[in-house]
Amino acid sequence: MKLRPGQLFCIAAILLVGLNLRPALAVISPLIETIRSATGLSYQAMGWVTGLPIMAMGILALAGATVYRLGMRRGIAIGVLLVFIACLLRLMAANPAWLLGSALLAGIGIGIAQTLVPGFIKLHFPTRIDTLMALYVSMIMGGAAMSAAGTPVLLHSMDWQPALAMWALPALLALVLWLSATRNFRDPARTPAAAGTPAPAGTVFRPWRYRRAWLLAGLFCASGSCYTLALAWLAPYYIELGASPQRAGILLAVLTLFEVVAGFLVAWLAPRSPDRRYLLAGCTVLATAGYLMLAWMPLAAPWLIIAMLGLGIGALFPLTLILAMDHASQPRHAGVLAAFVQGIGYLVAGVLPFAAGQLRDSLGSLEAAWSLMAGLVLLSLVLVVQASPASAKAFDQRCRQG
Repeated sequence: MKLRPGQLFCIAAILLVGLNLRPALAVISPLIETIRSATGLSYQAMGWVTGLPIMAMGILALAGATVYRLGMRRGIAIGVLLVFIACLLRLMAANPAWLLGSALLAGIGIGIAQTLVPGFIKLHFPTRIDTLMALYVSMIMGGAAMSAAGTPVLLHSMDWQPALAMWALPALLALVLWLSATRNFRDPARTPAAAGTPAPAGTVFRPWRYRRAWLLAGLFCASGSCYTLALAWLAPYYIELGASPQRAGILLAVLTLFEVVAGFLVAWLAPRSPDRRYLLAGCTVLATAGYLMLAWMPLAAPWLIIAMLGLGIGALFPLTLILAMDHASQPRHAGVLAAFVQGIGYLVAGVLPFAAGQLRDSLGSLEAAWSLMAGLVLLSLVLVVQASPASAKAFDQRCRQG
């Protein structure tokens, strides 16, 4: 069915929202040495600057029922507004408290928005879920690429605090476009059922009661950890190996561009591959190989490593979300399940940057962190083989029956 102009406008708003859900995190990595020298923070503490917002994203995702009370349209707007404010607060980031506070606020905003977007897509574009989810996640990664490459360049014309704060401008644009494009889209939070009418007995969906929901969360733990560890420490790692901040930022940007390419490939392949296990297994092996090469031979073929990691991580991230969507045919169930999966995943993924920073302070290198990540990703294959289409359909039926 052909999309109407209003629907196309709404899709553009969704994608622009996605574009603004990572710059607040991605800008830190290429400037980590600059920020450390200005603030005196250790590598372990710098790990919290990336890890804290990711953990906040996880907590907000787990509080999905509460977040949904905001309403999808209004809640996503609030999330983007908080990201905008957090970026502005970076003007005072020379004070470590303001730096960490802005990171936490950004995490809260991102957590609210990305908890609600999957349910919004499921509700308003039920026949285009695979494509839109892949494009949305690709835009998330594209925002990371844009900010990772652009922020070191901004240092040529301004100090590091305003360079970080500049990413408030696209967030403001996303907020304006979202409010304009979604005016005519019904918000379930304004219906009587969402406003407090009790749900019929047996219809409340509690994903933590199901083993399958924990399996999906485990897969997202692996894909999310892959992403956040590279986002936080790839650029500093290559700076330690002799790269300039600008080159390290470009490496991170190219990594995320490969993630974007992988996302578009997933958007094309996912509707043609109802059994997601084959794509997930291939991407898992690719990411594992990339992390092992990063640990053992980072300078032998850096661009090959970047390509392998980018394609592997970039495909794993949307595939795990699409797989979760396969398990819920009802929009509200899809949103709650996606929130649970992301919540557990981000809580685990948020610890990784901090743990890697602690390993860097203790051992003087990040090789151990890369090797451990490779092992964890490879272990996720045990979960992948269990995610058959038949089991997803059976899970959906159980959930609808209560």
